[in-house]
Amino acid sequence: MSRIGKKPVQIPAGVEVAVDGNKVIVKGPKGTLEQDFYEKLTVSVEGSELVVTRPDDERETRARHGLTRALIHNMVVGVSEGYVKGLELAGVGYRVQQKGRDLEFSLGYSHPVIVEQPEGITFEVPDNTHVNVKGINKQQVGQVAAEIRAKRPPEPYKGKGIHYVGEHIRRKLGKAAK
Repeated sequence: MSRIGKKPVQIPAGVEVAVDGNKVIVKGPKGTLEQDFYEKLTVSVEGSELVVTRPDDERETRARHGLTRALIHNMVVGVSEGYVKGLELAGVGYRVQQKGRDLEFSLGYSHPVIVEQPEGITFEVPDNTHVNVKGINKQQVGQVAAEIRAKRPPEPYKGKGIHYVGEHIRRKLGKAAK
C-alpha cells in the first residue's frame, strides 16, 4: 500500500473541495484549481478530510495512487497558502527590475532579457538581485522559476548566474588546480 496515497488530505477552514466524476475542484481564499485524476481511483470527502482509495493492486493503479493524493494535497495548500520560489542573481552587473507586470534582467548579454508574467503567476522583486515567483499552482510556479533560471544558469567556476535561494552550486577549481 502506498504510504503517501493512504494518508488523508486535511482540508483547512475556508477551503471547499468538490469531486465531480473524475475531476477534483478545490476553491479557497487565493483561487480555484481543478485536476483530473485516474478513472480507477476513488476520491471521497469525509468531513474535513479527503481520502484517495484504489480498487486493486495493478502496477498502474499503485503508481497513480500516491501521485493523485500528492497533486490534490498541493492544490489544497496552493489555494489556502500559495507557493513561493525564490531566485537569486550572482555576478557583477547582474540585476533585475520590474517593468509593469514583466521582469527585465541584465545578465551580461548585449541586450536586456525580458520575462513576461504568465497568467496565475505574480513576480515580486524585493531588491535588484532577488526575485520571488508566487502562485497557487505548484507546478506552474516551479516551471516559471526554472525557465527564468535557464536564462543564465549558474556556472561552476565563479558561481555567476541565476540560482534558487538556498541552492548549493558545486564549484570547480579551474586551471590553478594542478
